[in-house]
Amino acid sequence: MRALAVVAVAAGLAVGGCNSDPAGGSTEGPALFQSLCATCHGPDGRPPAAMATRLGVRDLTAPEFRARVSPGLVEQQVRRGSQNKLMPAFEGAISDAQIRAVSAFVAAPGFARPAQPAAPR
Repeated sequence: MRALAVVAVAAGLAVGGCNSDPAGGSTEGPALFQSLCATCHGPDGRPPAAMATRLGVRDLTAPEFRARVSPGLVEQQVRRGSQNKLMPAFEGAISDAQIRAVSAFVAAPGFARPAQPAAPR
């Protein structure tokens, strides 16, 4: 049932509400990530524990992923979605420029910056 709910939400994002752009027309990688990806992958690329545990959502900051990430790898995933179909394919739902922008953002070395400890008061 959980997987079905995620697929339904994801399908709604991919369809974008009948001919509308689910990203609001943005071509900025950070804005696209926040509007399309953060719900599942977390605002900083670290998915909520429930998403990772129950649905296997990838931690985009994990060292093993960062060691092999490239814009092309991310772009392929964004375009085609996941093999298990829990992540939707965004090809056709957002523009090629948007796919390239969010892929470049996720693949950029600065994307996976470690969380900064709070400054002492």
